[in-house]
Amino acid sequence: MTIAAALWVWQNPGWMAPPTLLSTGAERVNARFTRCGPGRGPACVADGDTFKLGTRKIRIASIDAPEVRPPRCTEEARLGEAATAALQKWLNRGPFTMRGWAHRPTDRFGRELMTVSRGASDVGVELVRAGLAKPYAGSKAEWCA
Repeated sequence: MTIAAALWVWQNPGWMAPPTLLSTGAERVNARFTRCGPGRGPACVADGDTFKLGTRKIRIASIDAPEVRPPRCTEEARLGEAATAALQKWLNRGPFTMRGWAHRPTDRFGRELMTVSRGASDVGVELVRAGLAKPYAGSKAEWCA
């Protein structure tokens, strides 16, 4: 990778999973995820880039998914629901590993920033490839035309 390409990836971290050197120790998770809301279980999915484990709020590092509460337009609502469903399905496929992002351990809302993977599969990268998330570039992504 050239120096220019490496700098571009550093400035636009959602285009690829953060390097291992930017991650802290691995944490293995094996839970059944419901949707967050009334009657939710101890593990639930809030939206396409955020889930909860007990009292912990986890934000997938380096991506931005469409909002579900409140969406800014009907297209964002549709994509937000699809992203939430895709994240829930991915998390429920079996045990996965979370690694804290040493570059910035929490976001401005206090959510833990984590990379989330199962083997070679990184959920953030998969959601971006599916068009259900965008690389986080310092501000919210635009989902409304």
